[in-house]
Amino acid sequence: MKNHKFCQSCGMPFREDPNGGGTNADGTKNAAYCSYCYQNGSFTFNGTLKEFKEHCRQKMIEKGISKFIAWLFTRGIGRLERWKK
Repeated sequence: MKNHKFCQSCGMPFREDPNGGGTNADGTKNAAYCSYCYQNGSFTFNGTLKEFKEHCRQKMIEKGISKFIAWLFTRGIGRLERWKK
């Protein structure tokens, strides 16, 4: 599996992930998804791309990121591996 610099679900840089990445069902690290998006072999958020983008935007705003920057950061989520059809 390819090592990514950004989560392929939300786009967050892995250097910002306190756990260094999500976990597979067997407990090993997952190199594609962050610990906020992927735990124990499954995604933590199940919904549409539109719902997920809004979820991420709200989480960033809660952490003190401006609404504009949060919107800017979530614009490209649909191009990440999880959301490609």
